[in-house]
Amino acid sequence: MFVTINGCQLNVEVLGADDAPVLIGHHGGGGIGSLAEPKSTFGPLADQFRVVVFDARGCGQSEGIPPYSHAQWAADVDGLREWLGAEQIVVAGGSYGGFIAMEYAIAYPERTRAMILRDTSADSSNLDRAYENARNQDRVEINWANFDRYWKGQITDNEDLKARWAEIIPLYDFEYDPVASAARVEAGSYRYEAHNYCFTHNMPAYDLKPKLPSVTCPTLVTVGRADWVTPVSSAEVIAELIPGAQLVVFEKSGHSPQFEEAELFQRVMRDFLAGVTA
Repeated sequence: MFVTINGCQLNVEVLGADDAPVLIGHHGGGGIGSLAEPKSTFGPLADQFRVVVFDARGCGQSEGIPPYSHAQWAADVDGLREWLGAEQIVVAGGSYGGFIAMEYAIAYPERTRAMILRDTSADSSNLDRAYENARNQDRVEINWANFDRYWKGQITDNEDLKARWAEIIPLYDFEYDPVASAARVEAGSYRYEAHNYCFTHNMPAYDLKPKLPSVTCPTLVTVGRADWVTPVSSAEVIAELIPGAQLVVFEKSGHSPQFEEAELFQRVMRDFLAGVTA
């Protein structure tokens, strides 16, 4: 369904009972993300939660009304909370969606019941480590001009974004499957304006480390051991800064333990949420 939130039509799906506690999942990827990933990740929790997933403004099938800033995307999450009539939510996000989940917990502490983070970073320093990890791997030959354009927000159109994503997607998995990776590229959603905004406007000044100690909600931090772009060290910083945060490292995963170790990931989430709802 399409719901108008803060003046922008968002593509939204709601799973689970109307009277269940609410979990809102934010997809990753900036302009390459859509609700498909958080639906797969958090949808199984609809037996206990009212799970809400959506395409962020400028992404997937949602309307492209800028700005695509962290503050605006966090405000859209709160707009969805208000639309649902929920006093509090569990906010969840992986990769770039983790940035927005943390921004939400900081900006709307009274509305945040708990937070689930997956393979994300508290600041933009993960990009330095991503460059280093890309230089030190032998899985794929890097076209450095294209690599730079991708991470510096210099993409020319949606087809360019898709092609650049296809070049780097082999780096993301614990075990590279070229057929599965190619299928993910074809199934993806590409909105280059939002992508460029992320890496020209948002990332240069992104640093939540000074604010994370103020987060009071129960927080689960998860990461794949072989994640090249938001590595274990990034997750450790978050877990150290948020009081009482729980860190879980998935030993046989890259950037997507929610898929690569799906059964264990679901069990870890449910154990964490059982403590929150109790």
